[in-house]
Amino acid sequence: MNGGYQQHRGDRAKASRSGAGSSFGPPPSTAPGDWTDETVPRPLSEVEALHLGTLMAAHGYFFPISDHVLTLKDDGTFYRFQTPYFWPSNCWEPENTDYAVYLCKRTMQNKARLELADYEAESLARLQRAFARKWEFILCKQKHKQMEALHLGTLMAAHGYFFPISDHVLTLKDDGTFYRFQTPYFWPSNCWEPENTDYGERINVHVLHSLVDKKRDKIERKILDSQERAFWDVHRPVPGCVNTTEVDIKKSSRMKNPHKTRKSVYGLQNDIRTHSPTHTPAPEAKQPTEEELQEQITFWQLQLDRHRLKMSKVAESLIGYTEQYLEYDPFLTPPDPSNPWITDDTTLWELEASKEPGQQRVKRWAFGIDEVLKDPVGREQFLKFLESEFSSENLRFWLAVQELKKRPIREVPTRVQEIWQEFLAPGAPSAINVDSKSYDKTTQNVKDPGRYAFEDAQEHIYKLMKSDSYSRFIRSSAYQELLQAKKKKSKNLF
Repeated sequence: MNGGYQQHRGDRAKASRSGAGSSFGPPPSTAPGDWTDETVPRPLSEVEALHLGTLMAAHGYFFPISDHVLTLKDDGTFYRFQTPYFWPSNCWEPENTDYAVYLCKRTMQNKARLELADYEAESLARLQRAFARKWEFILCKQKHKQMEALHLGTLMAAHGYFFPISDHVLTLKDDGTFYRFQTPYFWPSNCWEPENTDYGERINVHVLHSLVDKKRDKIERKILDSQERAFWDVHRPVPGCVNTTEVDIKKSSRMKNPHKTRKSVYGLQNDIRTHSPTHTPAPEAKQPTEEELQEQITFWQLQLDRHRLKMSKVAESLIGYTEQYLEYDPFLTPPDPSNPWITDDTTLWELEASKEPGQQRVKRWAFGIDEVLKDPVGREQFLKFLESEFSSENLRFWLAVQELKKRPIREVPTRVQEIWQEFLAPGAPSAINVDSKSYDKTTQNVKDPGRYAFEDAQEHIYKLMKSDSYSRFIRSSAYQELLQAKKKKSKNLF
């Protein structure tokens, strides 16, 4: 096996000297697809060797020189070993911006061998859409990298670490000029101080080297381009190929929860270690304390009181709300009357001055009690209706508490006592009906008066008005006459 491998290495060396793509031998730095038959141990069959080679190719340790599909075939296809810098064992995690820079670099070079494949062109277009705002930054980043590389290369060339093969000016140019790395023997770090006689002897040697290595520099550049292409074939593979860089969701879950309970397929819970040597039993769980159990009980009791709705019900409610308020959204429906700041129609200002609500405004009161309470005209009409039924004390109490919340802090204690004496004190002239729990809580709050002393009583009165007074107001003839009058008036206007 070793003899065959050494002979194969000799064939590769001959192929490298024969030139890239020549008809006299394979491309440089390549190996045929049957190299695994000579390099892997003999106990492996041909099928096993191909499978092992396919796994190594899929992980990017070697690659076909003329295909983006990383697999091994025993058909004479030539493969090239990947440079250790691009090995997946270096834990590469390239981002999409890096991939975009790589694709842009290939499109900028305008070379046939670097032309993008169909899926790469689609990926570039998709990245352009995804990074629409950052695309100029990506292009600038690529150009900036090129400028930095040119500057660094010029410094290295000026110090003699590499040089152009057809020019005596030691600088780096991005114009297709070929360069050669200097042998370490001649590095300036060796503190050379050559004499004039040495200078004459080296002239002929440099001329010979430039003639021999001109083709080699072009070959090395092709090899580097193919290795970079293979790196991205691993991390951004062809559609339909196996992506070896993806993390299985089950493995990721086990890594995050190493002590998760494992269930045996055959129900062998007590003897799982004898059938799975790699299984490490989880440590015994710590028994919860009495305080922790009490906290869990409290937590689950609170969860029982929470209101939960199905997503279908939530969506249905949201759609209904949107359709109900559609005509009141000026962005979706032109307002009637129109906005006087946009048009020359002053009807809206005239209606506001006369304090006569429009049809849409009156119609909106039927949406809910909140629409009536937040509209000044609606509150006024609601109060008139309740006064006609001799039950206005609830609304007056609610309005008084709302006004209390806006009072200056120095006036709050006095106003609290006034509200208490008018609505809640024994023998109050406008006594309201509240439950005993709210009354007791309010009595305690009044002893230390604040803006929210009547919060519980106000909430109770609000529920009473919503379930009783408001429903009667919407069904009343007063509201219907007001609504019909506005409809007739709007028809007469047209």
